[in-house]
Amino acid sequence: MGYTDLDQLAINTIRVLAVDATSKANSGHPGAPMGMAPVSHVLFNKFMNFNPQNPDWVNRDRFVLSITPGHPEAHDTPGVEVTTGPLGQGFSNAVGLAIAQAHTAAIYNKPGYDLINNYTYTFFGDGCAMEGVASEAASLAGHLKLGNLIAIYDDNHISIDGDTKCAFTEDVMKRFESYGWHHVWVKDGDNDLEAIEKAIQECREVKDKPSVIRLTTTIGFGSKLQGTGGVHGNPLKADDAESVKAKFGFDPKQSFVVPQQVYDLYHKTASQGAAKEQEWNQLFEKYASEYKDEHADLTRRLAGKLPEGWEKSLPTYKPTDSAVASRKLSEAVLEKVHSVIPELLSGSADLTGSNNTRWKNAVDFQPPEYNIGDWSGRYLRYGVREHAMAAIMNGLAAYGTVIPAAGTFLNFVSYAAGAVRLSALSRVRVIHVATHDSIGLGEDGPTHQPIETLAHFRALPNCMVWRPADGNETSAAYYSALTSKHTPSILALTRQNLPQLENSSIEAALKGAYVAIEAPNAAVTIISTGSEVSIAIEAATYLKENHNVVSRVVSVPCFEVFDAQDKDYKLKVLPDGIPVLSVEAASTMGWERYAHEQFGLNRFGASGPYKQVYERDETKNEEYHVYVQVLLTLIMENSVRPKQISFKRVQRTNINLVQSLTGKVGKNEASPVDILVVVAAETLLLLASPAADGLTHVAVGVLAADHEANLAGGVGGDGGVGVFGDGEDFLAGLLEVGDERKVQPLVLGSVGDDDVELVLVGFEELKAIADELLDVGVLEADAHAGEVLLRDTDDGLERLT
Repeated sequence: MGYTDLDQLAINTIRVLAVDATSKANSGHPGAPMGMAPVSHVLFNKFMNFNPQNPDWVNRDRFVLSITPGHPEAHDTPGVEVTTGPLGQGFSNAVGLAIAQAHTAAIYNKPGYDLINNYTYTFFGDGCAMEGVASEAASLAGHLKLGNLIAIYDDNHISIDGDTKCAFTEDVMKRFESYGWHHVWVKDGDNDLEAIEKAIQECREVKDKPSVIRLTTTIGFGSKLQGTGGVHGNPLKADDAESVKAKFGFDPKQSFVVPQQVYDLYHKTASQGAAKEQEWNQLFEKYASEYKDEHADLTRRLAGKLPEGWEKSLPTYKPTDSAVASRKLSEAVLEKVHSVIPELLSGSADLTGSNNTRWKNAVDFQPPEYNIGDWSGRYLRYGVREHAMAAIMNGLAAYGTVIPAAGTFLNFVSYAAGAVRLSALSRVRVIHVATHDSIGLGEDGPTHQPIETLAHFRALPNCMVWRPADGNETSAAYYSALTSKHTPSILALTRQNLPQLENSSIEAALKGAYVAIEAPNAAVTIISTGSEVSIAIEAATYLKENHNVVSRVVSVPCFEVFDAQDKDYKLKVLPDGIPVLSVEAASTMGWERYAHEQFGLNRFGASGPYKQVYERDETKNEEYHVYVQVLLTLIMENSVRPKQISFKRVQRTNINLVQSLTGKVGKNEASPVDILVVVAAETLLLLASPAADGLTHVAVGVLAADHEANLAGGVGGDGGVGVFGDGEDFLAGLLEVGDERKVQPLVLGSVGDDDVELVLVGFEELKAIADELLDVGVLEADAHAGEVLLRDTDDGLERLT
């Protein structure tokens, strides 16, 4: 071993540079690098194989943690392996890097050619040890017996809140031992360089387990605040910084000083690394003469290229092909492409049979002694560890020789959101196969049915969310995901069968959106995704055949790709002058970028067979739910837009009430008391249409006698909605119509001093009023900006002018 004063000078130089860097930035974490300087020096000078001149050399040892601006960002700083920061992510990335090394070695190493033999080292602290994602990853690493992984635990007993005795008193080493890790304890991590070196060497010799070194250190070693939380996440104060420099033999008034002999020491290490890469290059060149195909394949992978012509293997479909769930369509893609893209790895978080992520002849990635797979296997069993799975995939992608894909339910991608965010920030190519993408999963119920998930991940920068509507769109999603070198993808896939669309193609879907049904002189465009596209097409057919309403239908499998198209193409898909309605069985958030009106689910789903759940949640078109929404959209964009009030609030109120109405009628559960429709111009049009067939009674909102207040208020105070009249006289007239029911008015709220009430009125009478108003054209814009105002007179209900 043998260490000299030069080694100590190098260690102290690291400590002083940590002080200067955080002081200069007025931000950062000086404590950990000051405490971990000794192990960093030993690791990089005695063990690490790397060439600073080529940070992409494939057989370099990986080190997860680097000196960077802020937290480590791989896309900003050469030499940083992965983007970490949120605690536990780097640890989990390191597991992915180790898996990638073991797999790549199994594929390419041959007798006499130990091409891929690097180690992965990672530093982690008490915060990482507390995070669940690190525990998930550590558990899997122990199961996989990753002897190429060495984790060094900075046991300094400090987190941001102070001494860890306030929240974290477990025995970390016993936990890792239970996971199947080899473990060593270095009790004096501040000074005992020989013990540090011995521990690392011991761990390198353990080939059948990952290893963890418990390194007891003093955070902020040398600072006046050493050993306290005060040095964890804040720069040292000026007097403390000067004190540290003086203690370690540096000029307190100078900054960023590196003694020449330290430069020379580290340059020597760098030169040795460059020489090792050169030796490797010569070995790889010789390898080409004996293993030409393997050499060419590894060279291609390292260049980031996919095999020539691989896309010809993508399945294509005709409209006459049978309906298939998109999770099965995804499986069909994997069956076709896995043999032509050998770097593609797949896996699942204990949902293989549901996600359909395993091709028929797949071999599991497992330690050979388990007799259930081997290191060359391309299918990873992540177990019920969604968050670790996503973080491990980031490490796999960062290694540079594999493309990771893996599955869970779309709703449980939310468990992995922290790692998915870092996928996007890191600009790595990972593929999340997210099945059971809506209320269409049925019986698993609202705990498993995603509502907000699509909106969440569509809002994430540099993340493509694909929700294909048929087989061609599914193939397009995979083409995009596999060719997007710097962007992660989420593929939202159905449990239920989907028909193959008439006008779909891989080429069209790769635009992000395309016209699924075109129609000259269309009155409305219905835009949709996934399983709702076929529903929208059914609605368009129904509208034309039954009501002569001409509709276009647009499928938009990927917002992010469509948004990247040029303006001309976007206007071709969504032309000006035609109102747009979006339909998706999920949150409507985000759809306002395309649609004037949004129809979706802004509440949780339900348990039951998927067709019944769709009917309950008013997305299915068997009756008239989409038809109702089309009518409302047409009205909104054309003749009855109010000018004196906020129409958006009016529209939302009516939609909610109409949905409540139609949901009950569709199930034949409506009773007179249940049926609530707030009557305004658009609702009168609805009542005059076949959409209202089966209604028996309608509740009418009534305000007292101040018409100006009526325009400002409305039912529930939500924006001028209702049949407005002369207060008590009008209310009395309506009660007289329904006096045989002896219904008492229901007070909903108030506008100023006036109560807002509901009262039942016979449906046939109200429908007759609606029909008469339609006949005389009173639904066109008028002095009251489209509001239809009625009042009670001796001759019955009349329109207010």
